[in-house]
Amino acid sequence: MSLPLFVPGRLCLLGEHSDWAAGYRVTHPEIAPGGCLVSGTDQGLRAVAAPIAGALEIETTLPHGEEIGPARLGAEPEELGRAASGADFFSYVAGVAAEVVTQHGVGGLRIRIESDLPVRKGLSSSAAVCVLVARAFSQAYGLGLTVDEEMDLAYRGERRTGSECGRMDQICAFGRRVTAVDFDGDGLLAEAVEPGGVFHLLVVDLRRGKDTRRILSDLNACFPDVPGALAARVREALGPRNQQLLAKARRALEKGDPAALGTAMSEAQELFDSHVSPASQELRSPRLHEILGHPAVAELGHGAKGVGSQGDGCAQVVTRSAEARQELAARLERDEGVHGYPLTIEPAVAGASSGNAGGDL
Repeated sequence: MSLPLFVPGRLCLLGEHSDWAAGYRVTHPEIAPGGCLVSGTDQGLRAVAAPIAGALEIETTLPHGEEIGPARLGAEPEELGRAASGADFFSYVAGVAAEVVTQHGVGGLRIRIESDLPVRKGLSSSAAVCVLVARAFSQAYGLGLTVDEEMDLAYRGERRTGSECGRMDQICAFGRRVTAVDFDGDGLLAEAVEPGGVFHLLVVDLRRGKDTRRILSDLNACFPDVPGALAARVREALGPRNQQLLAKARRALEKGDPAALGTAMSEAQELFDSHVSPASQELRSPRLHEILGHPAVAELGHGAKGVGSQGDGCAQVVTRSAEARQELAARLERDEGVHGYPLTIEPAVAGASSGNAGGDL
C-alpha cells in the first residue's frame, strides 16, 4: 500500500546560520545562543512510498518537469553510507536511509517524489527531502516516529553527505506554521508563533547558482574562537545582534504589522552584508543585491532580504498587499527575468492545525 506524503520547504524569515553557530556552545559556552523565525512554504514535496525488500528505489520530478531516476541502492548501511558521501543527486536520500536502517533495522523503500519547490535556492529542498524520507520509513514500517525524531534522523542523514548544516532547516517537518526556534549547543526549542494579521510575502527565485557547502565551510571557519576582526564580526552578527532583530521581528508578527517585519528584514540584510558576507566569496551575491535594489521592491514592499544561507539563490520581500505582491512579481519577471512564489502568513483558523506534521493524506 502506497503512502501519500507532503513536506513543505522552509523559509527562514530571520536568523540564518545561527543554528550551527550555537552548536559550538557545547565546547565554547561564551558563544551566544542562536535563534530564528521560520515559516513553511506554500510549495513542497509530494510523494508516495511503500516498503520493499532489500533496496532503496527513488525517482523524482523537479518543478520544471525534469525527471531524475529511478535509482536503486541496496538497503544496507554500508552501501547507503557510501552513496550518501558521494556527489549523486540522491545522496541526501541515501544519508537518511542509512540512518533509519542503522538505527531501526528496517528493510527497503520505494519512493516517488514530485516537487514544486525550487532546488538549491535557500528554501531547504534538501532538508525537506530528508524529512520526507524519514517520515516515509516511519509510516511504511510503523515506527511511530515523533516529529522531533524525524527531524533528528533528517539532520543526521544530511550531515552524512558532508554538509555542515545546522538544525534549523528540518523545522519544515512542522508544516506551514510559523515557528520560533532557539538553539543552545545540541539543544533545540521550537515554539509556534501566532501571527496577529495577514502578511503577503514574495519569494523571488534569482535564477542563479550558489554553493551552500562552500558558504557553510567559510563561515564555520570563523568559529569557535578564531582570532581577528572579521571572525569576531561574524560571531557577533549570528549571536547577540541576531537576537535583537529576532525580538523585533517576532513582535511585528504577533502584532500583525507587515511594515515593522519588513523593516526588521532590511536591517537584518544590512547587518549580514556588513558583518557576515565578507567572510565568503559566495556571499557577494551580486544578483541578490540587484533585485533588492530594484525600484519596484521599495515601491511595493516594506522590506526585503536574502533567503536561507544567502547567496544568489532567492530573495524574500514583505509586500504591501496581495495586489502589490502580484504586481511586484510581474514587474520583476518582466524587467529581470526572475520568478516569484507567493507565501501568505496568516492567523490559524480556529480548530485547524497550524501545520501538517504527519503529511497531507
